[in-house]
Amino acid sequence: MKRREFITLAGALATTGLPPRAHAQQTARLRRVAVLLAFDEDDPRPKNWLSVFTRELSGLGWATSRNLQMDVRWAGDNVNRMHVYAKELVDLQPDVILAFGTPVTAALKQETRTIPIVFVIVSDPVGEGFVESLSHPGGNITGFHNSEASIGGKWLGLLKQVAPKVSRAAMIFNPDTAPGHGKYYMADFKSSALSLNVEAIESPVQSVAELEKVIVDLGRTPGSSFVAMADFFLFINRELEIALAAQHKVPAIYPWRDVVAAGGLLSYGPDLEDIVRRAAPYVDLILRGSRPADLPVQVPTKFEVAVNLKTLKALGLEAPAAILATADQIIE
Repeated sequence: MKRREFITLAGALATTGLPPRAHAQQTARLRRVAVLLAFDEDDPRPKNWLSVFTRELSGLGWATSRNLQMDVRWAGDNVNRMHVYAKELVDLQPDVILAFGTPVTAALKQETRTIPIVFVIVSDPVGEGFVESLSHPGGNITGFHNSEASIGGKWLGLLKQVAPKVSRAAMIFNPDTAPGHGKYYMADFKSSALSLNVEAIESPVQSVAELEKVIVDLGRTPGSSFVAMADFFLFINRELEIALAAQHKVPAIYPWRDVVAAGGLLSYGPDLEDIVRRAAPYVDLILRGSRPADLPVQVPTKFEVAVNLKTLKALGLEAPAAILATADQIIE
């Protein structure tokens, strides 16, 4: 579906007849919001996202000290735990559930077809069967789309600009947690590889040991690189990826700018904090009576490029002027 076919959040708010900020009248009844995250509880980045969401919701008139109860569960990358927590939260019968990620949204969908669900950081909501279409979700689920499949090709294109001698690239993913079990970005990645004369390698991993083996093996072959798929398993294990890429001199690109700040080479992806922030008005609308079926899935509005110059130098690379001119964040 083309970008022009999406209905904007402002339009969605207008159709409800409700202003986007706090209302003068508040419902006396205590409302319940459940939150399920495919992250570890001690990870500072998703903890900050949750704080951003809570703060935005408070600005819309919902506060835990007054009229709101929040039940939060952290599932990490453990798929079994996701299903356990999904059932646990559904049994609480909340008014709405906020789902962080594709695998937890899938787990929640298995448990309920009636409780409203708002997802964030989901790449392929139509392909995963969460919604009928982006403009008309049609069921009890709506939310915020993470990225289009074409970004799979953009990742490799940017990596090739920064590391022009790259001749082979592995796209790493965990089929248990990746969008479309790893297929969502793969076609565009392979198409880009063909046009760039780069050997494309599918590299599924389902454990830390397998992840380590893939990167170590890449380091043994000159011209190798990797693309980290937008996958919760890889996000959780990002520090290991950074360390292994540095140790074995493997250029890599990631979907998250945090990785570059921590020592990764290059990143390109949506501003995830902005996506989470934009979810608060949708939760507010549902708490006030709107149906998820009537709220179109939203697309990212902010994308970021980040590059780490220290890592670049350690790999013997030089950033093209075009990359430096367009980068949103340059780590010295």
